[in-house]
Amino acid sequence: MLCWKYVASVSIMLYAFSSLVLIPSLKADGKKIRHYFIGMGLATAIIILLLVWLFRYVFQTPHYIQFIIPINAVIQLGLVAPAAWYIYENRQKSTAELTGLKTALGQSSANLDFLRSQINPHFLFNALNTLYGTALQENAGRTGEGIQKLGDMMRFMLQENQRDKISLTREVEYLKNYIDLQQLRVQTSPDILIETIIAEQLNYLQIAPMLLIPFVENAFKHGISLQEPSHIKISLHTDETQLFFDVHNSKHQKKNNDPERDNNGIGLENVAQRLELVYPGNHDLVIHESAREFFIHLVINLTA
Repeated sequence: MLCWKYVASVSIMLYAFSSLVLIPSLKADGKKIRHYFIGMGLATAIIILLLVWLFRYVFQTPHYIQFIIPINAVIQLGLVAPAAWYIYENRQKSTAELTGLKTALGQSSANLDFLRSQINPHFLFNALNTLYGTALQENAGRTGEGIQKLGDMMRFMLQENQRDKISLTREVEYLKNYIDLQQLRVQTSPDILIETIIAEQLNYLQIAPMLLIPFVENAFKHGISLQEPSHIKISLHTDETQLFFDVHNSKHQKKNNDPERDNNGIGLENVAQRLELVYPGNHDLVIHESAREFFIHLVINLTA
């Protein structure tokens, strides 16, 4: 009976060690199965010698316990070690399959939602085209221009926002449309100055979609006031591999009852997190803020 208690004790300790420590660490380092059996052999030897010492000198059990060592080693390396590896591999495989099923289910749900979302946009595009034609007939040039740019922006969001990367030229076109729409809103205010310096982009450069617009949205949201002098300056240029983007705007205090008062900076936090995910180690974002001014400087290595 004592012999089997001894064998069981070693088996339990080795299984726990291999499942919780040895196998995960070897998998993380990309080691092969031979390293696992080498590690199990060393662990088996250490545990057996420790238990032999305990049984002989602490618990003072019979000397025949030493003859169990070869049998125990065979059991541990021949049964426990392969069993632990097999159980761990199957558990990992089951977890991966479950994760894959969840991902596939999520993608199917997203595709269904996307197909459903196509119904309303077609109606909206038709409505915008009707409004655009009406504006031209009534000689409302500014209104027609705004409707056309809004339609282009909606088409961009539906067709290209789903991709991982798009051409930088298309991203900048969306940016320009947004700026032009905002200028239509404020162009009659003489105390509002909006300056854009956007250089021609290289056709082969690509960027994650909708990455730059949050900075411009933030500038118009917090940098424009119809009661105070305001300014926004936006500049963008590229070299062979990098994008350089600057936004400098005035800053105005929001009223206490303004719903946007507590949302300041949330959009920028989100885009900063997105930059870390899409361009880790390949971007530099600098933000400076004072009581009356706000400035961002962004550099992205687009070929990474």
